Amino acid sequence: MTEQGEPLIHYQGVWKSFDGRIVLKNINLAIYPGETLVVLGRSGSGKTVMTSMLVGLNYPDQGIITVEGVKLQDLKTEKDWKKLRLKTGYLFQGSALFDSMTVGENVAFAMVQHTTWSEKEIAKRVREKLAQVGLEGVADFEPAALSGGMLRRAALARTLALDPQIIIYDEPTSGLDPITGDEISRLIRRLQNTLRVTSIIVTHDLRLTEMVADRVALLYEGEIAFVGTFEEFGRIPHPEARRFLHRGEQEEV
Repeated sequence: MTEQGEPLIHYQGVWKSFDGRIVLKNINLAIYPGETLVVLGRSGSGKTVMTSMLVGLNYPDQGIITVEGVKLQDLKTEKDWKKLRLKTGYLFQGSALFDSMTVGENVAFAMVQHTTWSEKEIAKRVREKLAQVGLEGVADFEPAALSGGMLRRAALARTLALDPQIIIYDEPTSGLDPITGDEISRLIRRLQNTLRVTSIIVTHDLRLTEMVADRVALLYEGEIAFVGTFEEFGRIPHPEARRFLHRGEQEEV
């Protein structure tokens, strides 16, 4: 991935606070078409707040965010937001499947809500999306019957349902054992190589970051402390970067 042309997503001077506590401080970050950007930071650093602004779940107190050149502050109606949300897939932390639906019904949910496709076409696409994440034959299962890794794959199939141009992953390996986490990381990388979508991954998982990132943005105390490749990240003297790298080395022992 090379930085060419205009950014697809652009944060410019973005601030956010809750109850007087500043969470994001003057965020300036450009994300380019087709890249996988990992936002790395410890829990509570503001990573999810930052990405949730892209779908209108949070709003900046100051600053500008643009997606495809459109200022999000200019989206005044639910209809305006819907156009953007349909282009954006959001993998929620913990998968967040509907327990009252089968896996197939979960994957089909957005198709039923937002398209005029026939039941036959939806069923076909559900099978395709599940196959895309390595989950053939589970459409009729209840979510409770799936393992943690399978749940994460099913949630990713739902995220891919409408062929989004942008995918936001919120802690995609959180709560998984290391082997399953690596499997999910490889799946994310494979999907990125196949689909060429723009991906933003929020995580504190250094192993995932190394496996999938085109670039890394280190979020520390509400500020972007570094943006660059993983190799460059490994050489910077910033104490938070060293903390992540040291912890990663300990986990590999």
